[in-house]
Amino acid sequence: MTVAGVFAVAAIFFIFVISACFVRALEAGYDIHGPVRAAGRHFCRRDALALGIITVCYTATAFTGLGDTAAPQSFCKFTARGQYALIELSEPTTLGGIMYYTGLHTGAYRLEFSSDGENWVDQPEMEQSYADLFKWIEAELNEEQEPVRYLRITADSCLWLGELALYDAEGGLISSDSLTYSGGTAALFDEQDTIPESPGYLNSTYFDEIYHARTAYENVQNVYPYEITHPPLGKLIIAAGIKLFGMTPFGWRFSGTLFGAAMLPVIYLLLKRLFGGTAVPACCTVIFAFDFMHFVQTRIATIDTYAVFFILLMYLFMYIYLRTDKDSARRGWRLPLALSGISFGIGCACKWTCIYAGAGLAVLWLLDRIFRTRRGCGAKEAVQNILWCLVFFVAVPLGIYYVSYWPYGTSSGLSAPSMFFSREYLDIVTDNNKYMFSYHSGISSTHPYSSRWYEWVLDIRPILYYLEYDGDMRSSFGAFLNPLVCWMGLAAMLFMVYLVAARRDKRALFILVGYLAQLVPWVFVTRTTYEYHYFPSMVFLVLAIGRVFAEMRDYLPRWRRPVFGFTAACTALFVMFYPVLSGAWIPAQYGAYFLKWLPRWPF
Repeated sequence: MTVAGVFAVAAIFFIFVISACFVRALEAGYDIHGPVRAAGRHFCRRDALALGIITVCYTATAFTGLGDTAAPQSFCKFTARGQYALIELSEPTTLGGIMYYTGLHTGAYRLEFSSDGENWVDQPEMEQSYADLFKWIEAELNEEQEPVRYLRITADSCLWLGELALYDAEGGLISSDSLTYSGGTAALFDEQDTIPESPGYLNSTYFDEIYHARTAYENVQNVYPYEITHPPLGKLIIAAGIKLFGMTPFGWRFSGTLFGAAMLPVIYLLLKRLFGGTAVPACCTVIFAFDFMHFVQTRIATIDTYAVFFILLMYLFMYIYLRTDKDSARRGWRLPLALSGISFGIGCACKWTCIYAGAGLAVLWLLDRIFRTRRGCGAKEAVQNILWCLVFFVAVPLGIYYVSYWPYGTSSGLSAPSMFFSREYLDIVTDNNKYMFSYHSGISSTHPYSSRWYEWVLDIRPILYYLEYDGDMRSSFGAFLNPLVCWMGLAAMLFMVYLVAARRDKRALFILVGYLAQLVPWVFVTRTTYEYHYFPSMVFLVLAIGRVFAEMRDYLPRWRRPVFGFTAACTALFVMFYPVLSGAWIPAQYGAYFLKWLPRWPF
C-alpha cells in the first residue's frame, strides 16, 4: 500500500472512532435526564475572540498569493477588420519570442515580420479566442528567423490588445525605448512593468474566469455581457472588486475571497444558534474555513461563492424565525422571515442553485406551520404569516431578480430608471431566462474532470482547475472537499436521519432538509456536472458534524479530545494539501506519494 493509501485508511479509521464516541453519547443521552452542561446561545466576548482569530487567520491565508495586483489596464483598440499596428525596431534583431496580453472581444491577429518594410513574412496567427481573454499568451513563431526590423499586427475584427513583450534571441526583453510606433499603438508598450516572467494563474484568467471575470469587466465598461448563462448579480459583485483594484487577477478575485471570509461569521452565528457554547461553533467554523472546497472555490472569480454565502444567510435567518414565538405580541418573527426571503432573492439573482435552497426553506416553513397549527395557532396569525411570505419570498425576490438585469439594459442603450418599466427591458429579462433554461437543459459535452452526485458524496473525482509542469515540479489546484469533512459529514448526515426518526430532533431535521434540498435535485440533472456543485451541500455537512460534536459535548465527560482532535486533523490536512489548493510548486512525486488518496484524484 502506498503512503497516500495509508493516510486514506487512517482517515477512515479516525472517522470510525469519532462515530463510536457519538454512539456512546447517544446511549448516555437516553440514560440521563439532562446534558452534562448547559450550552448558552448568547454571543459573548469569548465568541467574539474565537471568531475574530479564526476570521483573521483565514483571511490572511486566503488573500496570500491570490493574484497579481498589476496588469495592463490600457488597450490598443482595433475597431475594424484590417486595422494594424506597425512597430519598428531600432536595428535589425532576431526575435526569440513574443508575449502578448489579450483584452476584450475574440478573433485573431495576423503577425508579419519584415527587414525592409516592403517584403513581409507571415508568422503563425496570434489567437484571441473566448478562452484566451485577459491572459498572457506566448505567440508561436516560425522556427527559422531572420533579423527583423518591422512588425505588423493586423486584426481580423474588433479586438482589444493590452500589451506586447518582444524578446531577442537570448530571451532578453527588448526595451520599448528602442521601438518606434504610432500614437495609437502606444498602449501596447505603456505598461511594460506588468510583463511577467511567464504566463500563469497569478497573472491570467483560468477555468471559468474566462467567462465571469470577463463579463464583470464588460459590466464595468457598459458592454453587453458575454456570459449570459447565469443571472447577472454575481458578475456585478465581481465587478465591484474590479472597480476597486482594476482589471487585475487580484481585482477580479477580490470579491469572492472577501465573501469567503464573510461566510465565517455567518456560519459561526448559525452554529451558535443551533448548538450554543463556544467550542463547538469555533471548531466547526475552523473546519469550514479551511475546507478545501471553501478555500479554492472562493478564490476563483466565479459566482458559486455568492450563492453559498446567501444560502448560509437565508438558513440563518430561517432558523432564527423558527425559534421565535410567533404567538408573541412582539411579533418577532417578521424581521428574520423577511431577511431570509431577501437573502433568497439576492442568492437567486446570483445563481439558480439558490432555488434549491429556497425549496428547503419552504419545506421547513411548511413543517413549522403544521406544528403551529397543531398547537392551536390562530387563523389570523397564519394568514398574516402567509401574506408576509408571499411578499418576501415571491414579490421581493422577483423584484431583486428583475432589477439585477440593469447592465443588460444600459448596454443595450436603455436608461434607468425608466427602462425597468419598458417592454424592451422586460423582453431582455424573459428572453435571457428562456435561453438559460434551454442552455442548462442541453449541456451534454464531456469533460475529463466531470463527475456525478454519487461521486461527490464520497469525494471520488475532484475537478482540476489548473495544472502546469516544469520538469519534475508541478503547480496545480482543484476543487474537492477535505476527505475528513466529506466522509465524516456523510456519516454525520446518516446520524441526522437517525436522530430525526428516533428522537424527532428538530435541529437534525433542519440540517437534513437543507442538505437534501441542495443534493437531491442533482440526482435528476442529466447535464455535465462537477464536484464544485457540491459546495452548497458542504455547508450542511459541517452543520451535521456540529450536531455530532454537540451530542458528545452534552453527554460525554471527555468530549474535548475527539472534537478538538478532529478539528486539528482537518487543519493538518489543509496544510498537507495546501500546495494543490493554492498552485504552489511542489515535486510531482509529493502528490503521487502523499496526496493521491483515491485512484481518480489528479495529484
